[in-house]
Amino acid sequence: MRFPFRAAAAVVALTAALAACGSSPDSRQEESGAGPSAVRTPLAAPSAGPGTTAPGDPPASRTGEPPKLPSDRLTPATGSFTRKQKEYLVGRVDRGMDPAAVLQTGQETCDRLRFLVKADREVAVGAIVTGEIADAEPVITHLCPRYGDLLREAARGYADGTHQGERLRPGRYHDVSPTGNCSWQITGADGRPSVSGSSSDGKRTVITVPPRARAFTSTGCYAWLPEGDL
Repeated sequence: MRFPFRAAAAVVALTAALAACGSSPDSRQEESGAGPSAVRTPLAAPSAGPGTTAPGDPPASRTGEPPKLPSDRLTPATGSFTRKQKEYLVGRVDRGMDPAAVLQTGQETCDRLRFLVKADREVAVGAIVTGEIADAEPVITHLCPRYGDLLREAARGYADGTHQGERLRPGRYHDVSPTGNCSWQITGADGRPSVSGSSSDGKRTVITVPPRARAFTSTGCYAWLPEGDL
């Protein structure tokens, strides 16, 4: 029997455990193929103030975001980045930032995923669905591709909220560690609620989204994952 628990609390608890024990250099090297010199390097001093632009820097965006380092300047203080690591960093490093520090954030996300998968695989997928695992797609694609199956499963799930149009996929779904106040509603083709329900006991609920459904709304259920292959 599976004992349900609140997924958000599980994510927070496991993240705290990860912070307490520290990330594993061995696991990072295993995922990305990087040597120790590409993981933890000293922070480089900014070459100029935050409001200035150095030669070769791309112009600041119209949204006010600082310019990003071009790919040919993405180098750590010591050692070198692998091709995958560099692909992850492109467009993510502000001028004046240490690329190795940005890479370390992505590698810590891989560590977090590893802990979540060990504890409860569905909670790990749900954390991607809900966005609790930030930047999951680029992190997994470039730094820890072993978790690519989590991305594929998450792409078929629903987070709390209202889903309609192209975001609505018919099929059977079950909730992932719902809270004590989980409710849902399916709107039919006529725009009226066709099916609705709620759960306060934390037990798994299975629902069916029919092909002619117009919208699916979920509150307090955390995430929904498909039953089998859709």
